[in-house]
Amino acid sequence: AKRFRREKLGSPPRLTGYKIFVNFIDLEAILIYNRRAMKTFRPKDSDINRKWWVMDAEGQVLGRFAASVTKVLYGKNKACFSRDVDTGDFVIVINAEKIRVTGDKAKQKIYFRHSGYPKGDKYTPFFRLLAEQPEKVIHHAVNGMLPKNKLRPDMLKRLKIFAGPNHKHSAQKPELLKAQAEQ
Repeated sequence: AKRFRREKLGSPPRLTGYKIFVNFIDLEAILIYNRRAMKTFRPKDSDINRKWWVMDAEGQVLGRFAASVTKVLYGKNKACFSRDVDTGDFVIVINAEKIRVTGDKAKQKIYFRHSGYPKGDKYTPFFRLLAEQPEKVIHHAVNGMLPKNKLRPDMLKRLKIFAGPNHKHSAQKPELLKAQAEQ
C-alpha cells in the first residue's frame, strides 16, 4: 500500500477509490477528509410544511399540557428541526376552561403584571384568571416555555386558544393530536 503524503489543511487529500480506505495508513488525512465531507442540514422554506393540530385541554395538567403544545409550536416533533429556524406547526387548543393544576396551586398560584407606573403592580390569582380569561392561563404557560429569542412572537401567533369545545379554524382541516401526558 502506498503511503500518502500529508497535504496542507487548506485542501483535501487526493482520495480515489475504495482501496484507499481499506489500505489507508495515515489517519490524519482521513479525519481531514471526513471533516470536509460532512454538511449540516439547514431547512429551507420549501422544507417546512406547516400542519394544523387540535389539542384538547380537558382534564390535562397545565404544565405538562403546555410543554406538549410548546414542542409542536417549536417544531421539535419534526425531522427537519433546527433551533434557529421556525419549523413549527399551528396548534388549536380547545376546552381551555377545563384545564387543571395539581395540589393547592388553584388557590395559591398568582399571576403578576406591572403597569410601568409607580405602585402599578397587579396580582391575579389562578382561579380568577381561569374563570374570567381561561385562554390567558394557557398562553402564559406556553409563552414561558418557548425560547426567548426573535422566533417567539411568530410561534405565539400560530397558537390559537379557545375556552370552549368549538373553534373557528375548521377550514384548515386540523388533525387531533393527543398531549404527551395522555399517550
